[in-house]
Amino acid sequence: MPRPPRQERCELCGAQVPEEHRHLVDTEKRALACACSPCALLMARPGASHGRFRAVPDRCLADHDHRLDDGAWELLQIPVSVAFFFHNSALGRLVALYPSPAGATESEVEPSVRESVLSATRLAGELEPDVEALLVRRTGERTECYLVPIDICYALVGRMRLLWQGFDGGAEARADLDAFFDDIRRRAGAPQGSRP
Repeated sequence: MPRPPRQERCELCGAQVPEEHRHLVDTEKRALACACSPCALLMARPGASHGRFRAVPDRCLADHDHRLDDGAWELLQIPVSVAFFFHNSALGRLVALYPSPAGATESEVEPSVRESVLSATRLAGELEPDVEALLVRRTGERTECYLVPIDICYALVGRMRLLWQGFDGGAEARADLDAFFDDIRRRAGAPQGSRP
C-alpha cells in the first residue's frame, strides 16, 4: 500500500502548510524554503532575519513591448526557448538559467551581455533581488517577457525535468510549457505605459 504524501511544514517554525503555500529564499544556502503565512509575512519586512530569508512576492507583470531578436538570444548562449534571469545577491550579479533534463542550467556568458540584452525591458528596473525573475520565452519571432516570483521559475524547471524527452524536450514537455505560459499570461498585469 503506497504511503500518503508527506505533509509539508514551514521550514522556520515547523507548522504544517497547505499544498498552496508561500516560499522564502534562503540567501545563504541559495535555496527555496516552504513557509506558513505568518512566517512569510514576518520575513517580508525589510531587515528580517538580517536578510537571510526573504519572502517571495506574488506579483506577476508582463512587458508586451519587449523585443529580443535572434542575435541577442544567441549572445545569451541559451539552447532552448525559455530562460529566467535574476539578481543573485550572494554572487553580486545577474544570473541566467534555463530548464534542461538536468535541472536549472546556468548560461555562462559575460555579465555585461546579460545586462545589455535585458536592459531592453522596463521590468529589469523593477526586479527584486533573489526573489523575482525575468522569465523570457521565444517562439518564432515572438518574445514574451514577464516579471515573476522566483519559485515559479523553479517549478517550471521541475516540470520540464520530469517531462523532458529527446533533444528538444518532446511533445509532452512542449504542451506543458504552453499550458504553463497560458497560466502566466492570465496572472500577469501590464506595467504602466505598455500596450495591452
